[in-house]
Amino acid sequence: MLFHPTELSGAWLIEPELISDERGSFARTWCAREFEERGLNPRLVQCNISVNRLRGTLRGMHFQREPHSEAKLVRCTRGAIYDVIVDLRLDSPTCRRWSAFELSADNHRQLYIPEGFAHGFQTLTDDSEVFYQMSQVLHPESATGVRWDDPAFGIRWPVVERRILSPRDASYPDSHEPRAL
Repeated sequence: MLFHPTELSGAWLIEPELISDERGSFARTWCAREFEERGLNPRLVQCNISVNRLRGTLRGMHFQREPHSEAKLVRCTRGAIYDVIVDLRLDSPTCRRWSAFELSADNHRQLYIPEGFAHGFQTLTDDSEVFYQMSQVLHPESATGVRWDDPAFGIRWPVVERRILSPRDASYPDSHEPRAL
């Protein structure tokens, strides 16, 4: 695996090293030892998939509050997504900054998101699927989010004909509101 640090402290873009021959290709997408060597949380206790029927579906910006904060390893296994992270760690040099990455079934990239980040994505294709590995199980009382269009972050989302959000994601507060963080 090739680990590329992002501009946000502690977040990494990971590319598999494909070994190809006439049959196709093979690559490792997870190795606890390699994550530990880079100081990344290797504890993965839950895996989920998100299946999205339509282009323009936006999910996020989600996170879990302490003490149930979670690291995530995210990859798109079908289609393509615009994956966005926001550093919410108050003691971080990149606090309140965001970054985005295109993850697709074709590029095989993964995004490692450390604890203390909000995460969301917008689908770039119909019929996309996203695979998540998390360091914590879902703790509903700690699960929350901030608005996808919070002006404090200024995230530039791809323009789509129609953006599809759940009522919950559409109702998250801006980050400056007391109930947000």
